[in-house]
Amino acid sequence: MKNIQKIGFLSVLLFVISCSTKKDAFLNRNYNALTTQYNILYNGGVAFDQGLSEINLNYEDDFFELLPIEPLSFENTKFRIPILSTGAKDPGIGFDFNNKTNAKAAPEEQLTPFDIAEQKAVKAIQKHSMNINGKERNKKIDDAYLLLGKSRYYTERFIPAIDAYNYIIANYPNASLINETKIWRAKAHIRIENEELAIETLEILLRKPDLPDFIREDANTALAMAYTKLDSINTVRNYLWEATKTSKNKTQRARNLFVLGQLYSLDKIKDTASIVFKKLINFKQAPYKYKIHAAIELAKNSVSDSSSLAILERYKKLIKNRDNRPYLDEIYYQVAVLEQERDSLSLAILNYNKSLRAKNGGAKQKTYSYEQLAKIYFKDLDYVTSGAYYDSILQVANNKNTLRIKRFERRAKNLSSLVMYEKNLQKNDSILILAALPKEQLEKYFQDYIDKIKKEDEELAQKKLNQISFGSSFGGGLQSTDAKGKWYFYNSQSLGFGKGEFKRVWGNRPLEDNWRISDKSILVNESNVDNDIATTIKNPRYEISTYLETVPSSAKELDSIAFDRNTALFELGLIYKEQFKNRPKSIKNLERLLASKPNKELILPANYHLYQLYLLSENTKAAQYKNLILNSYSDSPFAKIILNPEIELSKEKEVDEDSEVYEIAYRLYKDDFFEDVICFIDMTIPTLEEGSILMSKFELLKAYAIGKYQNKDSYIAALEKVAVDYSQTEQGKKALEIMKRLKK
Repeated sequence: MKNIQKIGFLSVLLFVISCSTKKDAFLNRNYNALTTQYNILYNGGVAFDQGLSEINLNYEDDFFELLPIEPLSFENTKFRIPILSTGAKDPGIGFDFNNKTNAKAAPEEQLTPFDIAEQKAVKAIQKHSMNINGKERNKKIDDAYLLLGKSRYYTERFIPAIDAYNYIIANYPNASLINETKIWRAKAHIRIENEELAIETLEILLRKPDLPDFIREDANTALAMAYTKLDSINTVRNYLWEATKTSKNKTQRARNLFVLGQLYSLDKIKDTASIVFKKLINFKQAPYKYKIHAAIELAKNSVSDSSSLAILERYKKLIKNRDNRPYLDEIYYQVAVLEQERDSLSLAILNYNKSLRAKNGGAKQKTYSYEQLAKIYFKDLDYVTSGAYYDSILQVANNKNTLRIKRFERRAKNLSSLVMYEKNLQKNDSILILAALPKEQLEKYFQDYIDKIKKEDEELAQKKLNQISFGSSFGGGLQSTDAKGKWYFYNSQSLGFGKGEFKRVWGNRPLEDNWRISDKSILVNESNVDNDIATTIKNPRYEISTYLETVPSSAKELDSIAFDRNTALFELGLIYKEQFKNRPKSIKNLERLLASKPNKELILPANYHLYQLYLLSENTKAAQYKNLILNSYSDSPFAKIILNPEIELSKEKEVDEDSEVYEIAYRLYKDDFFEDVICFIDMTIPTLEEGSILMSKFELLKAYAIGKYQNKDSYIAALEKVAVDYSQTEQGKKALEIMKRLKK
């Protein structure tokens, strides 16, 4: 018994000794290495893999834009400062060994899988590191540091991540994972805009002979990321080609191929782009989202007049494939684009609408479909419908702060006044037409309308009844088990519907004679029953008096409506003339205005605008309006302009005066009176002629002044206004350029 106790004691002692991280012995090294790998790091690796799976599952690619090479978006990069070690253990890895709570998140914080992975890595280092005489004897600790760095990378703490990578490189130069560590360090440097150092590291690494395929893949991919930040597209393409020669990381290879195809497409190198997309389609192990979008891009890159029908057939095959249902909005959109290029506008409109109706359609895809429909109707001069589609873009857009959406917002705003006046014109025209009808015709008009809505109501009620009866006949889920046939009173659903309709029309009525009459006191004889019924069940929608009451009859009301109608005609004439350069519609509205006997204040300007409109095409008509103005309104400013066209040249003088005013504003800016600059410009801009060439200069100078004393967001907002409002000017392009730099 004593021997057994001795053996047990020795075993426990041996175990305790082997657990020690201070003794450099075979047993100690192997015990701590095994515990590190198969306990702590295993669980950390599981958590890390879970985090990667969540990224792959939740990250949404925008296939309308150039995909990022790495499917991550760090828009609000957080450079968390590490707590440096103060103990004897290894400094610079981003945590304090003496602070036990540092490895754990605060209780109120939600731990991510990457946070858990980091905790496990820290635990492995704290409990099993065997740093004896400045040398690490646990061969698995470098794995813990790599997991630590990678976990921090995915939680956007790039500087602490670099610390962990540097520790490996400094202390484990011969480790099996040293090359992988250098790649991860380079990626972290890319994220903090230190691309040059990343490139240098990776290019040195690739010079090594006999590198494993996965290392070459990852290194070339990281180099492509770095050169993307430097806008060196040719170099990016070269490294992506190198990265796709093998397929150790199948998902990343598929992504690299797609990005490579996109880059060739953007440079209009369609043949090479098609080769890349075909290669991706034939890559059996590629995720399906890349393959289907490669098929879409392949069709787009082969668009030509001779091949359009073949491409359409290709799209139709994609539509028929049930696997492509989540992507039908994109496919129908591409079909519509192709039909539009073939001048098949009706088919284009049809497919744009199919794209909008497709299930699982994305918001951004909808904005593109609405945009194309808006452009089609605008080109067709249907501004009301076009404006409605631009409004729809603003309704569905997720991010309304992009320049693209802001441009649509401005177009919608420009169209909104036109749409308002068009609707006012239509409404007031209808009222005036009805008011002018004889009483008999007016009553007939409303009676025809009542007959129409009655018929529609009856058809709708019958349709509902048929639907219920159909469901009952075929064992619908709501059918009662006691239904014995198709006869109405054996069908519980039909019976229930009938009861509901009865209560809706008649209310709750007792089972008795003369049930249709709620007030029995009105009963005199049988002859008046039908008349009484008629009076008790009147529906205002079916009564002519309901509609007759809405038609104005007094002269004052009609004059007011006519005034609103004429104002709408005048405003529409000006909008079509000045904003949309649509001469026919402008002429149509202004001439109709003059034919409608408008108020005096509208007659002269309407004649002058018609004179200007006809001056460009029809001299006879122009002369007619000219003579009318000169003879009837000889003292008016319009007559003076006609007699002396040089008056129009005064705008050039105004430009010179504006230039002097701009110099004043610029001097204030140079002298650092930034608030005064803004105040001065705000007072000056309203005095400028509409369309003045100096408007954009004043607005850009104002943005510069805002940038000098207000915050970055205000500066970007001011630049954005210039970029959107004056996109075609030198100032607008300059504002856009500065804004892009600020957002990096």
